[in-house]
Amino acid sequence: MPENCTANRLSWVALAVALLPGSAAVGQVVVSAEIRPRTELRDGFRTVNTPREKPAFFVEQRSRLNLDYGRDKVSVRLSVQDVRIWGSTSQVYKTDPNLFNVFEAYGQYRLTPRLAVRVGRQALDYDNARFLGGLDWAQQGRSHDALKLLYADSSGFAMHGGAGFNQSFSLEPAKLADTYYGGVDNYKSMEYLWLHKDWTRGKLSALFFNDGRQRTDSTTYYRQTYGLTGEATAGRATLAAEAYYQTGYDAAGRTVRAYLAAGSVTLATKLTPLTLGLDYLSGSDATDSRNHAFVPLYGTNHAFYGHMDYFYVGNNHGQNGRTAGLVDFYLKTNFKLAPKTSLLAHLHHFESAARVYAAGTTEQALGSRLGEELDLQLSANVSPEFNLKLGYSHFVATASLDALKGRAGQQYNQWAWAMLTFKPVLFKN
Repeated sequence: MPENCTANRLSWVALAVALLPGSAAVGQVVVSAEIRPRTELRDGFRTVNTPREKPAFFVEQRSRLNLDYGRDKVSVRLSVQDVRIWGSTSQVYKTDPNLFNVFEAYGQYRLTPRLAVRVGRQALDYDNARFLGGLDWAQQGRSHDALKLLYADSSGFAMHGGAGFNQSFSLEPAKLADTYYGGVDNYKSMEYLWLHKDWTRGKLSALFFNDGRQRTDSTTYYRQTYGLTGEATAGRATLAAEAYYQTGYDAAGRTVRAYLAAGSVTLATKLTPLTLGLDYLSGSDATDSRNHAFVPLYGTNHAFYGHMDYFYVGNNHGQNGRTAGLVDFYLKTNFKLAPKTSLLAHLHHFESAARVYAAGTTEQALGSRLGEELDLQLSANVSPEFNLKLGYSHFVATASLDALKGRAGQQYNQWAWAMLTFKPVLFKN
């Protein structure tokens, strides 16, 4: 991106901020910022490192400027961001490698006290973000170009419905015929419906999501996902359960029949809460003609299947173009060390949901155990506008994981990181 283009965008944002005092009389205005650098040492992150590979070390930074406006029935949100690796540009440079982008830009109109419509680029984040999440851990986040209807009443019932239709050309009138959508890793169209109900000691949600992806021959294949998420509290125990089913066709045109089942129990003790749970995501082995692999398409998967992102985070674990699925037994807790400081600890045991074979054969089966992972995270809220997080994770890999990842890696893998988050409110009238 040319430097003057980025400068022009930033100038418009700066002008809007400069005019805020004059606009205070016409509505509620909040301007906030987020500066979030994260330093990482990766030695077997996301996939096993081979003994000859050296660890990676870098700093990635998110810089966001948010503008929220509301008056009467109208509200608007604009969130622009720059995401870059330290050193990715020279100290003095004239071109910018397209690091500046719009994270959210939407307008909302309240039709009635209970019903509103929102249109534009927006994050879709529901329930625990298992299937639809804003992906806040990733510096760039995830957002959708969509139209959404929102309904909520005083009884604790809420309903959202949304849809999107995507095209890959950037400026009108670059394309005057046809609606082929390609070259972008995204759906061509999607529709969803989310229903939710809160009770005093529990909650329940239902989700339907339909997404269509187009192949190079212009054929569009549609996949449907149905989900239920529930939680109930009884005394000191909280029970949570989820069930998802996927059907239709994947982007390659294969029939999809896949499911996810998850359950956990959390016990509040005097020392710390303890959570014991199981996630099961169905998978396909190397000989399956149908696709039996459940895909948590737009979820915040970093929060579920280990912080080292070995599964469902921009990578595959399978053979012959299939995803092997996952069985995840876990124990989680979060120690409160001080009023503003806590230590999170997660322990995972991973197995493959599908058969695993030795490389180059479908005759020699390997064990289902993939490995164990320990995640530690120290979090300190230094002030309302500043947070510090330190993390360390360790993964013990097996030969079966090597087979699914397609590489002979080291048994012991690790990842360490440190993240500073500054989130000041710059202006509020």
